[in-house]
Amino acid sequence: MARRRQIYEGKAKILYQGPEPGTLVQYFKDDVTAFNHKKTGTITGKGVLNNRISEYFMLRLAEIGVPTHFVRRLNMREQLVREVEIIPVVVTVRNVAAGPFAERFGINEGTPLPRSIVEFYYKSNELSDPMVSEEHITAFGWATPQDIDDMLALALRINDFLSGLLQGVALKLIDFQVEFGRLYEESGEMRIVLADEISPDSCRLWDVDSNEKLDKDRFRQDLGRVEEAYQEVARRLGILPEGGPADLQGPETVQ
Repeated sequence: MARRRQIYEGKAKILYQGPEPGTLVQYFKDDVTAFNHKKTGTITGKGVLNNRISEYFMLRLAEIGVPTHFVRRLNMREQLVREVEIIPVVVTVRNVAAGPFAERFGINEGTPLPRSIVEFYYKSNELSDPMVSEEHITAFGWATPQDIDDMLALALRINDFLSGLLQGVALKLIDFQVEFGRLYEESGEMRIVLADEISPDSCRLWDVDSNEKLDKDRFRQDLGRVEEAYQEVARRLGILPEGGPADLQGPETVQ
């Protein structure tokens, strides 16, 4: 098999040239980082689980009309996605005070916020993803006012839908971050679509009753049982085979 051309490698994924024009192959790694690469490690099977979890969320969101870059899952670790122009702004939606946000404002972790709060961060590893305002985004040309309106509307819609979906499996959506991209249609029209992934890497997910953390905070805070937390999320969503995580390992994709 011919070696595929790598387009980009990030903290948790690799993008390869896709089999058709306008497509990419998104490969999910087991690598995990925190605190802007100050802490690194491996979560066995994380890439397989995140591939399935993100696929599940993308498909469910598409059902309610949220446009995404997702086309289909190719195998245990890979997805076929539409090639988009990534907007270098991470959109974070917070429902409950947690992590650095709680520390920043002196709020006890776990305190419900008066309403969902949306924050923007400039996507830059070198600058540690600084928080930015709409003024920064438009002044530096990262996105237009219309782009921002579209991203904000989609992020809040995603939040409403996922909060309800996760509540149904006894999970509380504390906060999450998403990325968006510009998808250029053959007609020449452009639209903003959800890109990247939605998984326990990019969401804070707590058990409704116990407030047990079932996301990447288990790695950040050395809480242990990180693999089991990701498996539990997949199990509650109904996408972990009855045989357990061993069924999800599968052969590695030949590159």
